[in-house]
This record gives sequence, C-alpha cells and structure tokens, in this order.
Amino acid sequence: MIRALYSSASGLQAQQNNLDVIANNLANVNTTGFKKSKIEFQDLLYQATRMAGSEQGAGNALPAGVEVGHGTRTVATARVFTNGEMSQTGEKLDLAIMGDGFFEVSLPDGTRGYTRDGGFKTSSAGTVVTSDGYNVTGFPAVPSGTTGVTIANNGQVTIATAGGTQTSRLQLTRFPNPSGLTAIGRNVYRESVASGAPETGQPGENGFGEVNQGSLELSNVKVVEEMVNMIIAQRAYEVNTKAISAADEMMQQSNNLKR
Repeated sequence: MIRALYSSASGLQAQQNNLDVIANNLANVNTTGFKKSKIEFQDLLYQATRMAGSEQGAGNALPAGVEVGHGTRTVATARVFTNGEMSQTGEKLDLAIMGDGFFEVSLPDGTRGYTRDGGFKTSSAGTVVTSDGYNVTGFPAVPSGTTGVTIANNGQVTIATAGGTQTSRLQLTRFPNPSGLTAIGRNVYRESVASGAPETGQPGENGFGEVNQGSLELSNVKVVEEMVNMIIAQRAYEVNTKAISAADEMMQQSNNLKR
C-alpha cells in the first residue's frame, strides 16, 4: 500500500508535466515557426519477489515471475519538427522554409542561434535582423534607396537600387538530430551535443528546404489534438488520485483491525 502511494504520486507528477507541455503548446499556437513538444514517459525500477525462470526442482522452472513496478517518470520532451502551414503576408523580408533547415542568426554573446521564424526586418544600418535584433547570417544588407528585394525559392537574393542590382545566395542550416537542439526562447535554438554538428547548404539542394518570399511558417500545433491530449492527461491524473485514495483507505482499514 505504501508502494501504491509512491507509484501513484509519480503518476501525478508525470501527468502534471504532461499538462505543462500541452499548455505551452497551446500558448504558442500563433507563434511563428513554433514547433510543438511531445512528452515521453518511462517506467521505473521493478521489485522482483520471484524471478521468471527460477528452478523449482525436478527440472521445472517458473514460467513467469512476480514483479511490481514503482511508477513512472518523464524521460523526454522531444520537439516535433514537422512543417507548419504557410501564411501569405506579402512582406518582402518575410521568409518561410518549406522543408528541412533553419536560418542562422548571431546572438548577442557572439554564439550562433538557429530559427524557423522568418519574420525579418531591417535595422537602422540596413542589416537584416530578427524581431529581437539578431543579425541574420549571410543575408546581404538592404541599403537606403533600395527599390526592390527579390528572393527566389533557391535562396538567391536580388537587391535593386538606383545604382544597379546586386545578387547573393542565402544558406540554410540543418542538424542530424534537430530534436536535440536547446530551445532558448524567442524562437531561437542552440546547438548541443545531442543535436550534432550543423550542416550548411543552399535552399532546394541536397535535401534542404526551399524558401518562400512573402510568407511565414505558422506553428505546427493542432488545437484539437492538444485538447484531446489534455483530456487524456486529466483522466490519467484523476485515476492516479483515486489510486492514492484507495491505498489510503486500505491502510486505514488495516490500522482499525485491532478495534
């Protein structure tokens, strides 16, 4: 009965974590480029009072043992990097990645960050930056007096000014295990040991996604799916509380045996 209390308590904690992940997904349903998380659980150690396969004499062995688990725990909150839907904005510096890849940005501490949020803008100096002012790596400056900015699906950027045009080509970055990236907020991820080393390439080539000018990638959170997950988490939490109540009542009955 004591074991049942602790096992059910671990279930309550796990479902609380589950609800926290679901709530964060729903909170970011309108966040550009947001990738939802899915929680993963793992059972804990088992206490074995009889081992399967134990010799019982005369060549006989137990076909099954007696094992009682000690609950569950949260083992991972993995990011799901499926593509979100595209939203047409018409803004010349809005870019959506259709497929695999990230935009690379320079963080204030000098390190590199990676984002799927392509809602870019120009700074007072003409450099292309994110909404938080992080410089977008490899994007040419847009000088004052620019008459047009055209970005092809293969990442070729053409900037037209009164003095002529200049062209360059964007690069994207991808990782062997994007779920291993460290989310630091503000739609930005950092490389980690688990993500593997970054690989750069040009849009539309060697498996990299294409870029679409005048569009933004929406969050890949599906509200109906998250609401169903919330109901499941709530019911799982409820049955764990009932298991605690049942174990408590059994302990109470045991304590009252002498009366």
